[in-house]
Amino acid sequence: MGPLVPDIISNNLNFIVALVIGILFGMILEQAGFSTSKKLVGLFYGYDFTVLRVFFTAGIVAMIGVMGLEHFGLLDINLVYINPTFLWSAIVGGAVMGIGFVIGGFCPGTSVCAAAIGKIDAMIFIGGAFLGVLVFAEGYPLFETLYKSANWGSPTFYETLSVSKNLFAFIMVVFALTGFFIASIVENRVNGIKKPPIRLTPYYVGIAAIGILLAVSAFIFPDRKTTLIQMTEKTEVLDEYPIEVMAIDQFAMCVMRMDECNKFQIFDFRTAEDFAKFSFPRSYLFTFDNLFEKEPTKLLTIKSRINVFIADDELTAKKMAIVASELGYKRIKILQNGFSGFKEMVLNFEPIEPATTIDEKNTNRFRLKAKKVIPILADQFKSKTGPVQKKQKRVIGGC
Repeated sequence: MGPLVPDIISNNLNFIVALVIGILFGMILEQAGFSTSKKLVGLFYGYDFTVLRVFFTAGIVAMIGVMGLEHFGLLDINLVYINPTFLWSAIVGGAVMGIGFVIGGFCPGTSVCAAAIGKIDAMIFIGGAFLGVLVFAEGYPLFETLYKSANWGSPTFYETLSVSKNLFAFIMVVFALTGFFIASIVENRVNGIKKPPIRLTPYYVGIAAIGILLAVSAFIFPDRKTTLIQMTEKTEVLDEYPIEVMAIDQFAMCVMRMDECNKFQIFDFRTAEDFAKFSFPRSYLFTFDNLFEKEPTKLLTIKSRINVFIADDELTAKKMAIVASELGYKRIKILQNGFSGFKEMVLNFEPIEPATTIDEKNTNRFRLKAKKVIPILADQFKSKTGPVQKKQKRVIGGC
């Protein structure tokens, strides 16, 4: 299962759900005819393109599905594992895989599907696969240089082509539909079928409608981060969005009286360097990206806590608070005038002279105390604060 941001499915239940999905996936493969080697290798001989249709359809549907889950904040895309690209080993491995597919009539997944229903040739294929794994494992020192050559990291097509996710998804859907059309022409010619590849029957009209819907849906789910950034750049949104502001003196009092103000936690959106120089007790170094990640945002969902956002200035903190509110997090306040205002009015406070009114005398007394106490508390609790750590790691796997 994917790393869903709300813990809808626990880690233990994930394994059970994955098992059920695996069984259903195998059943669908078998029903699609993928347990028959003749149907599988038909792709290479041009008489049956079922493999291309099924896997290409699965790919574009999964792509749109991931975009939708990410858009609605249900999927932490940072925890989705992308297989690293080692160019030459991928080329050589792909060639070996393709040759084995043509000769054996199966790929690793479909061979298991066929073996499950008693196909002897599939069982022999699986035995050959295990033999290949053993040869590679034992001979790894000989293959290591090739295996690790041309490491490209984990690139994505849309980043490499410098296009948006939405445009790339649209292009891929159009490419898939075009591929299906060309495959139908080739298939008909090889099989001697005289009928046109596209016919106005309910089946073909339905397929075309689904394809158009998928293509259009690529633009329905814009990148959530980009959308929220654009939202916070609008002046009318910043002016009208209701975010509660915490007064500087109230904030200072809560910092000094942590035992009495135990519902109070601070999310610091300053730079790591500034945070290292000075950080408040019970504060966490946070970034814009942290707001979209599964592990860090668990801190924001503690029902008994009030979440105070601070940044160098009040405007930046408000932008972060708006994003958090749009993502569904509650009980968010921002520090009046930001850290720079707090530094000027408390940490670098100069007494009002002459203090003629009771309010001015009280202000002098409180802020002089805060100026002395808060830096001491910050030093005492510094070891307990720091950047939010991602405890959950990407799950490595996949075909």
